[in-house]
Amino acid sequence: MNNHYPVHKSEEEWRSLLTKEEYRVLRQQGTEYPHTGAYNAHYEDGTYNCKGCNQPLYSSESKFDSGCGWPSYDQSIEGAIEYRKDSSLGMVRIEIVCSNCGGHQGHVFDDGPTVSGKRYCVNSASISFEPKKEV
Repeated sequence: MNNHYPVHKSEEEWRSLLTKEEYRVLRQQGTEYPHTGAYNAHYEDGTYNCKGCNQPLYSSESKFDSGCGWPSYDQSIEGAIEYRKDSSLGMVRIEIVCSNCGGHQGHVFDDGPTVSGKRYCVNSASISFEPKKEV
């Protein structure tokens, strides 16, 4: 994994901070099974943050039900995501990672139903949720 991120930890540190599933997804580019993640059908107001470093990544306003089995967003918070070409599994996709720690989030596709045309397909294991603060 690249070391140019502001948050950098050894693999031992990551293992001690994350559950086995979170580590597998965030640090080893794993994918959780569809329809199993805590945030797939989650629609409260707030922000979805990187599980590795707590950087805000997605607003609940950009979340939609894509029916794909993973949390889906039509955009990320500006500057929060880095994009990488992923040629694994015999296809070309665009991997999305946290720009602060390099944690794998999932992939982005050009088949979203909103004006952006994007579908950020994210693993629940790679995010946490921060409810909107009432004023």
